[in-house]
Amino acid sequence: MPESPIRKLAPLAAKAKDRGIKVYHLNIGQPDLPTPQVGLDALRHIDRRVLEYSPSQGFRSLREKMVGYYARYDIRLTADDIIVTSGGSEAVLFAFLSCLNPGDEIIVPEPAYANYMAFAISAGAKIRTIATTIEEGFSLPKVEKFEQLINERTRAILICNPNNPTGYLYTRREMNQIRDLVRKYDLYLFSDEVYREFIYTGSPYISACHLDGIEQNVVLIDSFSKRYSECGIRIGALITKNAEVRQAVMKFCQARLSPPLIGQLVAEASLDAPEEYTREVYDEYVERRKCLIDGLNRIPGVYSPIPMGAFYTVARLPVDSAERFCAWCLEEFEYEGQTVMMAPASGFYTTPGAGTDQVRIAYVLRKEDLEQALVVLRKALEAYPGRIE
Repeated sequence: MPESPIRKLAPLAAKAKDRGIKVYHLNIGQPDLPTPQVGLDALRHIDRRVLEYSPSQGFRSLREKMVGYYARYDIRLTADDIIVTSGGSEAVLFAFLSCLNPGDEIIVPEPAYANYMAFAISAGAKIRTIATTIEEGFSLPKVEKFEQLINERTRAILICNPNNPTGYLYTRREMNQIRDLVRKYDLYLFSDEVYREFIYTGSPYISACHLDGIEQNVVLIDSFSKRYSECGIRIGALITKNAEVRQAVMKFCQARLSPPLIGQLVAEASLDAPEEYTREVYDEYVERRKCLIDGLNRIPGVYSPIPMGAFYTVARLPVDSAERFCAWCLEEFEYEGQTVMMAPASGFYTTPGAGTDQVRIAYVLRKEDLEQALVVLRKALEAYPGRIE
């Protein structure tokens, strides 16, 4: 079971704070923006006399309201297509456990969200990665590269769109390429689409649920965490039109009894957040993205492609080891009582030696904090003994 590249340096950050150093957390996708007021009000005004189990698949009222939410994105569902989970993470795990046998293989473009590997290990499955490069903005390679990995053990392709950790948004051509592979080899397509609200280009959002001819192959992963800045309520969803998959998933749902009661109450209320909330959050991330990417690319030796979605970027640094550099920033460096915490990007790759000079940065801080974090990062790179010119 791998350590999380996002959290494994947390003890070093805690020690830095104990020394009185301010740490700018660029390592984790925890938004600092407020949860919708309607969600907070629902939490404050819970008037139940008993905090009971909910149905294993989640409250029907929540699932019916989610149907209306997805319809705004031209994703046509029924409440029965939706299973509420304890966060998007449980949705991924239950998808793997339900659709894969031990030894089965999943093809995943890398770099990829690090916990996918942990979930695959839990299910006894094996991840086969297909490389994308920072030089090409992390776009997908040609279909031939995928087909080189497909064998008798291949059961699925997993994508995250928009992507964590890179911020890449898959094009219509790329999504059609994946659709054709799924149809040709009768694979599952696990599609993690928790960042659909955060797309910053004129390019359209192409959901796996928009792809014709593979409706029974698609398992959509979703979450309320990032959309409404409510990661702690732990409400996600596994969505599929495949009744056999839902039947298998429900066995795991029943084994864990029910998804969080209070989280579902907050999530259901949050779906009524006004359009103004979504617009303000979106506009804020647009500003933060510009601030961070412009600032990174002005630092000598640093390069970041422009992320088209989510609120992350993978940046290349002029260092001998990004992991050593990130630890050094927390253990040995400070500038005017400040330092930065980033996630070493090698933890988002499974190919040995890949991403060793890269970091994932989340732009989830106020613009003023991002600007100061960029100053601190520049000073750290100037002082780092392992800098590469």
